[in-house]
Amino acid sequence: MTRLPTPSASARSASGRGPVEVELDWDALEVAVERNANDTESFLELTTGKVITISAGDVEAGVLRQQVTANLHDYLRVEPASSREQYRWMEKFVGSVADETLRERLIMSIDGKGAFRRFKDVLLGYPAERERWFSYRADLLHWHIHNWLLANDITSTVPAPWGEVVPPAELPVVPGRPVVHGAEAPGEALRRQARELIDTIPAIDLPSALAFLEFLKQRGADAIGRHRAGDDDASTAPDDPRRAAS
Repeated sequence: MTRLPTPSASARSASGRGPVEVELDWDALEVAVERNANDTESFLELTTGKVITISAGDVEAGVLRQQVTANLHDYLRVEPASSREQYRWMEKFVGSVADETLRERLIMSIDGKGAFRRFKDVLLGYPAERERWFSYRADLLHWHIHNWLLANDITSTVPAPWGEVVPPAELPVVPGRPVVHGAEAPGEALRRQARELIDTIPAIDLPSALAFLEFLKQRGADAIGRHRAGDDDASTAPDDPRRAAS
């Protein structure tokens, strides 16, 4: 998707716009900051406080893109929290989980592609920790929004529904196996061990081993499919950060 140009805060100031005070659509802005997808981008309309989202393949995408392009001075691209940043949030949360069994499962869940979905799937069986995760993530998202608005000199005539925003508290690190950056990930270590084990299996038994691996692969795909509706990866369809249980 071709990104539309949008003037920076400094460019708007140079043009004489100065500070912006508007009635922000807080809920739409929160969703836009949370969503991080290559085929989607959102813009804050500085004259109304509304947020418009342009998604590739949407029937109205062309009209919306033309609307923004023709009035660039009235729009500011919403900068979402990056996937890398949101991944770091998961890592910090995992390091704070006291239940050793759950912590080990979460460490493995965030290894590799699809980490966000697997992470949420694991938490489905732990309602209290799932609620704690959503609360922590909401605080981080709201802090991101606060800093983005501050950097762009934007204030709202209506208060945010989540109240005053303060820097999120650091989560305590529970003693145990840490989430180590740069080392062999737990999932990769298990895959290496599996490959080494396969090398020791007689050729005559390999068809049975492969059939069992296919079964495990399909079971994992089925589990993802059961929870996929309304609960997608952060880079495609984000969670409601205030939803503690659903």
